[in-house]
Amino acid sequence: MTDAAHKIDALREKIRHHEHLYYVLDAPTISDAEYDDLVRQLQSLEAEHPDLVTPDSPTQRVGGKPKEGFAKVAHSRPMLSLDNVMSEEELRDWDRRVRQLAGPDADIGYVCEYKMDGISMALQYRPGANGSSHLARGLTRGDGATGEDVTTNVRTIRSIPLSVSAAHLKKAGVPSNFEVRGEVVMPLAAFRKANEEREAQGLAPAANPRNYAAGTIRTLEPNIVAQRRLDFYAYFLLTERGEDLLPEQAEALDALTTLGFRVNPHREAMPTIDKVLAFVERAGEQRETLGYEIDGVVVKVNSTQVQQRLGYTGRAPRWAVAFKFTARGGVTQVEDIKVQVGRTGKLTPVAVLTPVSIGGTTVSRATLHNADEIERLGLKIGDYVKVERGGDVIPKVVEVVVDKEHPRGHRTFHFPARCPECHSEIVRTEGEADYRCVNIDCPARLRESLLHFASRGVMNIEGLGEAVVAELLEHKLVRSLADLYALTDADLAQLQHEVVTTDKKTGQQKTRTQALVGPKERNDLLAEIESSKSAGLARVLFGLGIRFVGERTAQLLAEEFGSMDALMAASAEDLERVNEVGPRVSQAIREFFDESRNRDLVRKLDKAGLVMTAEKRKRTSQLEGLTFVLTGTLPNLSRDEAKAKIEAAGGRVSGSVSKKTNYVVAGEDAGSKLDKARELGVKVIDEAGLEDLFR
Repeated sequence: MTDAAHKIDALREKIRHHEHLYYVLDAPTISDAEYDDLVRQLQSLEAEHPDLVTPDSPTQRVGGKPKEGFAKVAHSRPMLSLDNVMSEEELRDWDRRVRQLAGPDADIGYVCEYKMDGISMALQYRPGANGSSHLARGLTRGDGATGEDVTTNVRTIRSIPLSVSAAHLKKAGVPSNFEVRGEVVMPLAAFRKANEEREAQGLAPAANPRNYAAGTIRTLEPNIVAQRRLDFYAYFLLTERGEDLLPEQAEALDALTTLGFRVNPHREAMPTIDKVLAFVERAGEQRETLGYEIDGVVVKVNSTQVQQRLGYTGRAPRWAVAFKFTARGGVTQVEDIKVQVGRTGKLTPVAVLTPVSIGGTTVSRATLHNADEIERLGLKIGDYVKVERGGDVIPKVVEVVVDKEHPRGHRTFHFPARCPECHSEIVRTEGEADYRCVNIDCPARLRESLLHFASRGVMNIEGLGEAVVAELLEHKLVRSLADLYALTDADLAQLQHEVVTTDKKTGQQKTRTQALVGPKERNDLLAEIESSKSAGLARVLFGLGIRFVGERTAQLLAEEFGSMDALMAASAEDLERVNEVGPRVSQAIREFFDESRNRDLVRKLDKAGLVMTAEKRKRTSQLEGLTFVLTGTLPNLSRDEAKAKIEAAGGRVSGSVSKKTNYVVAGEDAGSKLDKARELGVKVIDEAGLEDLFR
């Protein structure tokens, strides 16, 4: 090993040691300035010797963004949710069921852990150099069977080891192929700081740490993930095939600690349900003193052998349960009701409250959801109400309090006739509870509209991320989606951000302002904006953010009408002739294009040079007007292939059987849809019968 390699290896070990002390144990022994200096030394040496850079180096936590979004990957074993109990009686009932199912010979003991309010994550580790193990993949829970590969983002979380040494693997008794499951959480201090920054930028504060963490982990900008200081707490240790590695859950938690993972210190093995209940009570008392949100206690059978004997229901393990805390609440007066406009244009009434302390947090606002909820509550301005922080999300008004101490209010609230932000007319679709502003350039909607418009799969404008969009809006350089296409290099050069540096000698921090986007990045961004003009009609439609019009519906509309002008002129009846476009979708499209500001936006985009046409689908009409339902497994065609063939021939595929269904195409293991077809007298055919219809 060369002298440089020795120095680099020693620096990495030193930095990993201090990262573990700081991010896992919360016990730093050096200052931030000293830590930064170690990282700079390593960066300098690696720059001189690029051949010595390894994927698990502390300098490699933040990489490039995923090129095509997040790939879907199957879990080694399903990531299931937990059943909930809310009371001592329910927990004792669960304990009795566990003992009955396990049998009289089973040694039942429990492990209690705080139920952290975060995002479930699976980390897969594979063999590395010198007997070590390295982080190979990080997966979200997804639908439980399949998750999204967010490895690039989880690498930025400092409490997740990029590698585990051979010595630690040996000490823990763990092979180099293993999987760790746990929870990604946002500490309350980081959440408060993030909301302060959002409010300073004129953005609405995030609702709660869990939702903000979920949005963060799925962003395509790893740098943003790194800035938001997420944490990871481990609670399961598995083989690469998803099997339990150790005979007890308590042993697994200790082994995870030995491997260098952050494990919640508030955990305890309990021999009886009485001891478990005492732990739950202590957790409720400590809840407000923690630096992160918990919403209950998870109780697991300690023995993995007994766990296997107990097995699973359709959606949850029988050997674990979550004791959920009850919502925290208080009584206060409604001083006023304001209306907020959300990203999709939804108008949400918000109660302005006399400040009240709930669970250690001062609450001065609470959501009222919609007009129907206000009517259900019978709420008037001036009423006294009970407010809850259920699950630690945005507080909500639960009920009006009426007694001698709390007199009724007298002012009735009415929704405004126009949007409070842009003064466009608002709409309320028949059968729906929400009022909406349909002006896509409404200032309250614009930020999220820009991010959606620029995202991969829509207009694909690389480099137009959250920071750039925030600055464009701050400098009022963009007031509409169409303004993106008028941006110049001089405009982008105005964008700035603050950079904090630390003086090596004094340790003092200094803040300076520098360009947010350098000359090369400005040139690249302008080229991306120019390139997006050729994305095509389907992408533009998807980018406009019309309610209910996702990627597939946008494609179907583009293929049916061939041009934006034809689509804008289409009646609701014309729209409903398109496969998968029903009355709600057609009404949403008409509402969008009936708004004059939206038509103006389309004209501006057209003038800017965006492609507003598409090749119309050439289709045969053998199955025109016929409705099909697919059920079971066909011998040669997948469900998607059969659906595509039917639609290409002019037919329509429905998900449910009714009297209007013309054919049910049944394969192997057909279920209740086949029974329904026979009951209604609907004609049933197999794959061969379907192929005959195409001839």
